[in-house]
Amino acid sequence: MSATEISPGLVIQRVKPPLKLADFRLIAFDMDSTLINIECIDEIADAVGKKAEVAAITEATMRGEIKDFKESLRRRVALLKGVPVEALQQVYDQRLKLNPGASELVAACKAAGLKVLLVSGGFTFFANRVKDRLGIDFARSNLLDEADGKLTGEVVTQSWGDICDGAEKRRTLLEVASLMGISPQETIAVGDGANDLPMMGEAGLSVAYHAKPKVREQAMVAINEGGLDRVLEILK
Repeated sequence: MSATEISPGLVIQRVKPPLKLADFRLIAFDMDSTLINIECIDEIADAVGKKAEVAAITEATMRGEIKDFKESLRRRVALLKGVPVEALQQVYDQRLKLNPGASELVAACKAAGLKVLLVSGGFTFFANRVKDRLGIDFARSNLLDEADGKLTGEVVTQSWGDICDGAEKRRTLLEVASLMGISPQETIAVGDGANDLPMMGEAGLSVAYHAKPKVREQAMVAINEGGLDRVLEILK
């Protein structure tokens, strides 16, 4: 089935609407540039005048040019060494906004009985605040190490592993589905970058939001214009 633009900026392939939102049980979201408007790591780097350096690595990684996300993240986090921890709060307060339609889509999913998962290659400082703000059920993300009020340039190993990359996003989606006693076909995965593709490939419905070309090509639904809640145009 070839890709079809069903309304301006909304493209579908390999799926036939209308689908029923209530037929799904879990929706998983990437955070940076999907649920929120920024790449948090780039904005933290701005605090130490290294935004261009870090953003260049972020871009290449999201396009899929740097294949090893863990290595890419470690390189970028190392550049944050010495950043005061209060810089994270400033990024959250001054720069982080929810993307259009994020609140509406999460609310609609919860009203239809779905659980909501945030799974991010970004950082717990932001993920936990976004989780609370939107009433999200589960979150997994990377923990920045700090000492004496400053970032050390390292990522802390957590109970599930060291870095939440594409493979970990996929594993988390499958793990939460398994704990809920549902099949991957009953899940929706929403993302924008190359490291979202492993979880999007497992989900019953994959949604690319203002995504990189490689991600748009593989997703069943691509939202290229407008807000996240446009996915509700095909989910009744």
